[in-house]
Amino acid sequence: MADERRTRRWTRRALIIGGGAAVVGGTALLAARKEDRGGTHDQYFLALSNALRQAGIARPVLVIDVNRLDHNLAATRQALAPKRLPLRVVVKSLPAQGLIEHVARGMATNRFMVFNGAMLATMAQRAEADLLLGKPLPAAQVAELLDALGPAAAGRVQWLVDTPDRLQKYAEIARGKSIKLRTNFEIDIGLHRGGFPTTEALAAGLDLAKQSPEIAVTGLMGYDPHVPKMLDPDAAYDQAQDKYRAAIGVMGEVLGIDLATLTLNGAGSPTYTRHAQNTVANEVSVGSAFAKPADFDLPELAQHVPAAFIATPVVKALDRMHLPGNEWLSGPLNFIDPNTKRAFFIYGGHWLATPESPPGLEFNSLYGRSSNQELLTGSDRIALKPDDFVFFRPNQSEAVFLQFGDIALFDGTNITGYWPTFPVSA
Repeated sequence: MADERRTRRWTRRALIIGGGAAVVGGTALLAARKEDRGGTHDQYFLALSNALRQAGIARPVLVIDVNRLDHNLAATRQALAPKRLPLRVVVKSLPAQGLIEHVARGMATNRFMVFNGAMLATMAQRAEADLLLGKPLPAAQVAELLDALGPAAAGRVQWLVDTPDRLQKYAEIARGKSIKLRTNFEIDIGLHRGGFPTTEALAAGLDLAKQSPEIAVTGLMGYDPHVPKMLDPDAAYDQAQDKYRAAIGVMGEVLGIDLATLTLNGAGSPTYTRHAQNTVANEVSVGSAFAKPADFDLPELAQHVPAAFIATPVVKALDRMHLPGNEWLSGPLNFIDPNTKRAFFIYGGHWLATPESPPGLEFNSLYGRSSNQELLTGSDRIALKPDDFVFFRPNQSEAVFLQFGDIALFDGTNITGYWPTFPVSA
């Protein structure tokens, strides 16, 4: 009898503990449940959807909102106005002739920064273009480009050198072709991506250039996009400026030339507004800020607005998302995250871009990525149908803009034209 009572007590205790665990587990499950973020296109994306349909576009396309682009041009002009800093357009970030024309005209500049041989060859066709390389090119490509460009165009290029070895290779090429090569020296002002790392190294490089009659030193290039990502951006910027200032001093001492005649290039989209307030550079480079892809959502660019979007049609819209081979997981997954309930397969995908509209769309890491029919999931609040448009925001411009063919231009109501992009190049 005692054993029976003991058994009943243990059974009752097990039920209490098990029930408690279930309550705790259920509470934890409810706490882990994600918020339903689903929604519908706002008026802006409804208007853009309608404009694309009216234009007969039913494929993935990159769209530039020209009004927003003009807003960003005005914001840049306003920022640079107090110091009257000249602007150099970064070509890789805006790889379409029409787009570059629009920006160059809006900023009243003929200065361009290029990053590969293909775009250099294209931009060199502009008779007035002042061209600065944004990265050093292999010596063999420099030799090839010098032959292809011809003396007049090649004479408008400042070739970037980052080491004594590269400088010697460029000098040998110039010597063999009986030309004078204009060279700009890359300096490391904190990014640590190469370039002359110290004033001593820079002085040695400049001494080497003095001994090479084929080399004409045209200035310095110091890039500082690390600044906004530092714990103390103000201190990081001051340190970068101090390093740049020291490099300018070395250049004056070694070469004994008028520094006002040199190209002292600085900034980049993440830091140009800092340079606009105070800088030792005499020009800034800007490209991505005009389109403002998602990677450039920085406090320094708060006055800029997103001006570029990817639009692509929905190919298939399913009421429920089912994981292949693990269908049983779909229910629990849908419960924990209601934004995984519906499945939308789009035309194309796997771009360096983030879903923008309608809100609440997500990539599915369990299903995987696809560049053919990318899966996006969403909640029951998302009422997309096949042929409806989904919109992405590019994370960056240079790796994305060349993937869609001609860029469609949106004026807020209609698709008004197209800007052909440059040929694909790395």
